[in-house]
Amino acid sequence: MKNQWTNFFFGSVSVHVSGIGIERLLNDSLRNSISVWSVKRHGDDTVSFFIKLKDVHAFRRIIRGHECTCRFQQRKGFPFLLKKTGRNSGFAIGFAAFLCLIFLLSNMVWGIKIEGAVPETEHRIQKELKAMDIKPGKLQFLVKNPDEIQKQLTDRIGQITWVGVELRGTTYHLKVVEKNQPQQEKPLGPRNIVAKKKAVITRMFVEEGKPLVNIHDTVQKGQVLVSGLIGNEGAGKLIPAKAEIMGETWYKSTIFVPLSTTFQVFSGNDITMYYLSAAARDLKFWGYRQELPGQFELEEEVRPFRFLKWELPVSFKSRVYRERETVQRKYSNNEAALAGIQTGKAQILQKIGDGAEIIGEKVLHQSVENGKVKLVVLYQVNENIVQTTPIVQGD
Repeated sequence: MKNQWTNFFFGSVSVHVSGIGIERLLNDSLRNSISVWSVKRHGDDTVSFFIKLKDVHAFRRIIRGHECTCRFQQRKGFPFLLKKTGRNSGFAIGFAAFLCLIFLLSNMVWGIKIEGAVPETEHRIQKELKAMDIKPGKLQFLVKNPDEIQKQLTDRIGQITWVGVELRGTTYHLKVVEKNQPQQEKPLGPRNIVAKKKAVITRMFVEEGKPLVNIHDTVQKGQVLVSGLIGNEGAGKLIPAKAEIMGETWYKSTIFVPLSTTFQVFSGNDITMYYLSAAARDLKFWGYRQELPGQFELEEEVRPFRFLKWELPVSFKSRVYRERETVQRKYSNNEAALAGIQTGKAQILQKIGDGAEIIGEKVLHQSVENGKVKLVVLYQVNENIVQTTPIVQGD
């Protein structure tokens, strides 16, 4: 008979029948939907076979109409195993508790290994991990996923360039790449300091060299500001000029700002649902009565269960539905102009780099074209205009 595992689950009984008309008894059993299998003959008037546990009472009613006797002998299957286990409940409870304990311990964090970091950086990483509540004895499902751990460690610790986080079994492995320490400056050769663009000098601080210009002077691109030649012409000395010189420069920028813009933002309403996932099917156990928003962005995280070193085909799944809403922003002409000026400032500062400061702006042109405000703005910037050029012997 096929599907023997179902017979084990529901239980089966071995029947020995003796008497006359055994064949008629078997036919009557089949007509009454009683399954019979493993039929064996023992002599001329004795037959043994198996029936399901649930069919025992029906078989007894059928055999009363036949000149046969039966004995129920061998019992197989889960119901009988469960009955025997009930007689040894202490052993069964202990075994179940042992499996639960092993399962629980297999899904906890028991080690954190850090590679590639000096002791000071390793100590800092350990402190940050404790602050994130990542420590031995913590359930893995209550700990942030490796990508979030990696991002937070990189943001909080300035000494590291990159950190790889990997969970192997019950141990987190962190591989750290530290930032290279700045190398000692090489000895500088003789050089001049020149202007890298046209500007009006606003501040000067000369460490070494001979200044050739003063504050408020207008200088051209390439003009020498500080000379590396000091002393008299006949007995001069060549040195590497050093100075910090700030100058007022100008940038013209053209900006377009739409008067009406449609974009999507998160409303802040999040819905979280938890599932047990097995065999490509999800069983929800948290978040039954929550309704999904009309527009949302889905974030899904899957964490498999483990037993010792093996990964089980059952996993814990969380889904976060973040509600999105469509927002339409409208500007008046003046509001669009103000927003455009701020956008232009950000673009200029990003282009120039650190240390620069915008000290003024002037709108040269403003018009409305195709639903957009067009601005031509002149920005007044205070920035470092230092550029060095080497002095070649004989110049």
